[in-house]
Amino acid sequence: MEIWDLYDEQGNKTGETWERSRAYEIPAGRYHIVCDVLIRHRDGDFLLTLRDSRKEMYPGCWEASAGGSALAGETPEEGARREMLEETGLKAEQLELIGITRKPETRSAVYAFIAVADCEKEDVKLQEGETADYQWLEPSSFLRLIREEPVLAIQYPRYKPYLDKLDIS
Repeated sequence: MEIWDLYDEQGNKTGETWERSRAYEIPAGRYHIVCDVLIRHRDGDFLLTLRDSRKEMYPGCWEASAGGSALAGETPEEGARREMLEETGLKAEQLELIGITRKPETRSAVYAFIAVADCEKEDVKLQEGETADYQWLEPSSFLRLIREEPVLAIQYPRYKPYLDKLDIS
């Protein structure tokens, strides 16, 4: 059973916890933390993972991040590091918070991070039931694809402030 801490609209922990199985019952004005990590290799390439075909939402689609909900007691950064390790087998050498998006309709506050991975590209380890494949894309190919794939298009606004600063042609 997965348990989440709840936060108010200002991002303060309320002292309340909530079971994931009741996610759609979170009261208005309360949020749980979702961690979303865009992974960039030390050489500049971006990691994409293919969602498992058994996933309820967006099965078989490419996504540009590892992520999920922070567990009770975890900070957003701790949750991001755990999710990245679970879904890709990679550890973040550097982790930078890019932004926070509150989504009242899902009662979530999405913390978007950029991680730099200092690893061999073959070190990616897929998580059964979560990811089925992966690829590293050079920046210009990544920027073209991020606007076309359904999941990537959803994630793009979270990372746009970071991507806009890059010198990618």
